[in-house]
Amino acid sequence: MNPPAPERRGLAWLSLFASTGTLICCALPILLVSLGMGAVVAALTSSFPFLITLSQHKILIFLIAGVLLLITGGVLYRPGRQCPADPALAARCRQAGNWSRRIFWLSVGIWCIGFFAAWLALPLQIWLEG
Repeated sequence: MNPPAPERRGLAWLSLFASTGTLICCALPILLVSLGMGAVVAALTSSFPFLITLSQHKILIFLIAGVLLLITGGVLYRPGRQCPADPALAARCRQAGNWSRRIFWLSVGIWCIGFFAAWLALPLQIWLEG
């Protein structure tokens, strides 16, 4: 296979950016309100009005981030991936692959935290209290 492809690393970073958007739109405000910091959320939304827009489109944000994560996982873990035979290029290829996988799993973790905060935390709290 070819040396580490920049588009693979770019896809991993794009997935990280998209999954971080799920935290910003949904998990952060819910966490702050749960901790009794509603005034902080009000100040954040008045200072950064795009947070309201993000939260209004959270289904789309989660879908796009999820699809990007699926594509990135498919690219990173597809069968038949090989590094070049040249030892120097092979070392760089392995190093780039390791970083791409780390970024990918960080992105998956961030997406899962955002998903839990946006979709599961409130129903779980209601169920536990009821």
